[in-house]
Amino acid sequence: MSRPPAAVPMPIPAPTGRTMPKKDPERRTLVVGRGITVQGMVTDAERLVVEGVVEATLIQSLELSVAPGGIFKGEVEVEDAEVAGVLDGSLVARGSLIVRATGRLLGVARCRRLQVEDGGQITGRLEMITE
Repeated sequence: MSRPPAAVPMPIPAPTGRTMPKKDPERRTLVVGRGITVQGMVTDAERLVVEGVVEATLIQSLELSVAPGGIFKGEVEVEDAEVAGVLDGSLVARGSLIVRATGRLLGVARCRRLQVEDGGQITGRLEMITE
């Protein structure tokens, strides 16, 4: 009986410090998980998902999602926002703002389109963008 040839180990290339370009056109996403707190400025994230706590002075992004149990404090400017947790501060959504049934929006919000599910709360000032 003949044996199958033994596997030849392949060398693993050393890291070069460069990342491989993504073949998938997904948005650059930053997820702040439960139990994690981030303070400061976030840049270059096209999508921010907050499951923990984010305290930021200004974030410019395409999409913000505050998950149930998540807290965002500060100022944020995005294209679209979905709040199922707590957003405390100032929000500009150039597109749509969705406040889910578990969501609480405290402070000042400006948006072009607004949807509030039954149970969702807005406390503060809300302005619609009309231009």
